Amino acid sequence: MPKVLISDKMDPRAAQIFRERGVEVDEITGKTPDELKAIIGDYDGLAIRSSTKVTAAILEHATNLKVVGRAGIGVDNVDIPAASAKGVVVMNTPFGNSITTAEHAIALMFALARQLPEADASTQAGKWEKNRFMGVELTSKTLGLIGAGNIGSIVADRARGLKMKVVAFDPFLTPERAVEIGVEKVTLDELL
Repeated sequence: MPKVLISDKMDPRAAQIFRERGVEVDEITGKTPDELKAIIGDYDGLAIRSSTKVTAAILEHATNLKVVGRAGIGVDNVDIPAASAKGVVVMNTPFGNSITTAEHAIALMFALARQLPEADASTQAGKWEKNRFMGVELTSKTLGLIGAGNIGSIVADRARGLKMKVVAFDPFLTPERAVEIGVEKVTLDELL
């Protein structure tokens, strides 16, 4: 039976998913690099987020390791050349939190437009200044996105649903993709 180590805090469903598929799972978080080196040889897979740094020194001790899975977008905390040299596959979940992150951005826009942080502080101070915190509508406002990749394009979609105009700066955004996601491609100076 394959054995996986989850070395960073994750949603309990992650371990459950492994177990449902016949994989033995240990959830051991907060280990120092030396502690991780001492146990990594027992595992076929390593599931990480951003806390665990998978260095060449750790990989040297990973005698059975076949895969490192990063629950998140990047893999900058994994020594890719060292993993490749050992035949260890490194993968990530670039779309895992994209919708959640985009929705959070929209929620924060609403909070700022409606002055919720200031209104909350005022109310917590025992005041009731409802006329002071009228806020503004997001409809017909212009949203400037710096980056129109996975998350940025989802934010653009949600913002367009709110009838906002969306402009985006992204050096990798093609004119065709800008049309496809409904944004106007601009320079950073124009956006600012």
